[in-house]
Amino acid sequence: MSLSFRRASLASLGLAFGLSALSLPPLMAQEAAPAQPAAPAPAAAPVDPNAVVATVNGQTLTEADLGLAEGELSQQFAQLPPEQRRAAALSAAIEIRIMAAQAVTTGLDKDPDFQRRMAFLQQRALHGEMVEKGVVDKVTDAEVRARYDQEIANTPPVNEVHARHILVKTKEEAVAIIKQLDGGADFQKLANEHTSDPSGKSNGGDLGWFGPGQMVPEFDKAAFALEVGKYTKEPVQSQFGWHVIKLEDKRTKQPPAFEEVKDQAKQAVIRDKYFALVKSLRGAAKVEIPDANLKKAVDTMESAK
Repeated sequence: MSLSFRRASLASLGLAFGLSALSLPPLMAQEAAPAQPAAPAPAAAPVDPNAVVATVNGQTLTEADLGLAEGELSQQFAQLPPEQRRAAALSAAIEIRIMAAQAVTTGLDKDPDFQRRMAFLQQRALHGEMVEKGVVDKVTDAEVRARYDQEIANTPPVNEVHARHILVKTKEEAVAIIKQLDGGADFQKLANEHTSDPSGKSNGGDLGWFGPGQMVPEFDKAAFALEVGKYTKEPVQSQFGWHVIKLEDKRTKQPPAFEEVKDQAKQAVIRDKYFALVKSLRGAAKVEIPDANLKKAVDTMESAK
């Protein structure tokens, strides 16, 4: 329905499925000729990571170095055409080499603050390697499937309903519609004639299937209390006006297929393995925090993980 009546907006659904608004090209005045199948792109030649792409003050810059620069600086080059990104990455890598050499010449590498940052960056990089090699790479397909099965087994069945409604501004209007329904009037016809919900004027007030919590509370409670084929005998008031609701059908909501949520299941496995590893290593480590208040805050955060 077009009301902001549903709590979940279409925009949020779009984000959930990774969709974005697409602009379609205008139709051609004349039918275009059938497109010819594109020739397969030639296979890319293997790249030697040790191949030299540049020399800076006698020091070589290899394909491996360039690939690292492209990866680390990819966000900066995202707006560039693909054919320019390689050149931009090489230019940046050369600038980094030159400036870094000058920093060493002037002694900046000996600065205590710089050395602390370097130590932290090294630890952070090693942390990332440990996560990648010690956690992510060790997750198996069987573990991901088992996590999915566990989540499905632990999720209680949820009923969803298929309903229609007629939305009007006043209680008197809703009462009059209920009297017509009591006299045998067709619900869909009355919805098309009287509902103020724009989307319901052409589909008989059809709301489709929805689960608990997707509608405003008053509507939700009334719809789920109905028997299939019945309509509300009293008008239901919400922030949008007065509703007459008819229940078309009920069913148990089916869980999402494994393929639809396997990425989320894998992330859950990774998260659990990561925290288990941290807990194990933290338990074996000697950590002292002299500030009592800070220690309490850290302990609270750790216990919440």
